[in-house]
Amino acid sequence: MDGSTNAPSENREKTIIKTGLIGITANVFLSAVKAAVGIISNSIAVILDAVNNLSDALSSIITIIGAKISGKKPDSKHPLGHGRIEYISTLVVAALVLYAGITSGVESVKKIITPEEPDYSFFSLIIIALAVIMKLTLGLYVKKTGKRVNSGSLTASGSDALFDAVISLSVLISALIFKFTGVSLEAYLGVAISALIIKSGVGMLIETVDEILGRQPGKDYTDKIKETICDNKNVFGAFDLILHSYGPEKYIGSVHVEIPDYLTAGEIDQLQRKIASDVYRKHGVLLTGVGIYSINTGDSEIKELHRGITGLVTSHKGVLQIHGFFADKTNKTVNLDIILDFSLKNREEEFAAIKQELEKAYPEWTFNLTMDIDV
Repeated sequence: MDGSTNAPSENREKTIIKTGLIGITANVFLSAVKAAVGIISNSIAVILDAVNNLSDALSSIITIIGAKISGKKPDSKHPLGHGRIEYISTLVVAALVLYAGITSGVESVKKIITPEEPDYSFFSLIIIALAVIMKLTLGLYVKKTGKRVNSGSLTASGSDALFDAVISLSVLISALIFKFTGVSLEAYLGVAISALIIKSGVGMLIETVDEILGRQPGKDYTDKIKETICDNKNVFGAFDLILHSYGPEKYIGSVHVEIPDYLTAGEIDQLQRKIASDVYRKHGVLLTGVGIYSINTGDSEIKELHRGITGLVTSHKGVLQIHGFFADKTNKTVNLDIILDFSLKNREEEFAAIKQELEKAYPEWTFNLTMDIDV
């Protein structure tokens, strides 16, 4: 049931490699042409633009390497596959972008201190204009493909290419201003370009670190998984859905479900297996654990207790949800999970206050409360 061995993943890898090769070819060509134009016209902005294109080519190479490694089959050391390598490759791409931005900034400042006038020809302006169109087309293609195959590094490369098109356009405008007015904005434009490149690199870095730290997938996605689970008979609710990413489109997780207290062990076993099968078939998520919250049925006293506790707990500020309620009349214990908003200044104090209020309102019961998180 590992996603790395199926046909869609193989097609995804081929698509990433193909797109990366197109990016390498285009960026090497653009880098060579722009470098020649920059040297001939003595333009620091055009030369920096050429260096930026060369860093994009390196980014595409890293993206291809990451895709190849992430597509490797699981082994004894990596039983869940190698998908997380794509996060590492995206970090390397971000580091390259930052390096290009910093070095570009240094060179631009040098040109401000010791200025040199550029000398643009009509032919060089045509070349820069064509480069803008080519880079814009490449960026749209790469970004669209990256989103389609859910490749963070490919999407980042596409966004960077679109950004480069804007940079090349600003270089063209600067060249035209100098051509018609004699005012040289080269070095100052280089500083602005450097700042924008650095900003782009930092953004890519932050987004990738979020993925590595364990950013929860979008609520729409998790809600659909919960809906699939709750479509099963005897499932009253799905909670505590935890998903661990092992690369794009490779999630392994666990969930708790509320079921009636009269189901037998055999019935629960069959239900857990069906839930895991449904979720994998519809969403590609491998559920390694389906925990059980037993729901009291057929006891009016417990139902009244449940209503009273629910009202008391939800009256507190910051309570988003309660679930997992089960009352044991023999041992006089109540189990309950409470989700508190992270925006509360002190969640622990609020949780303690809720428990104290419950114990005061129902002194004959012992409360086993769990402070849960909203997933």
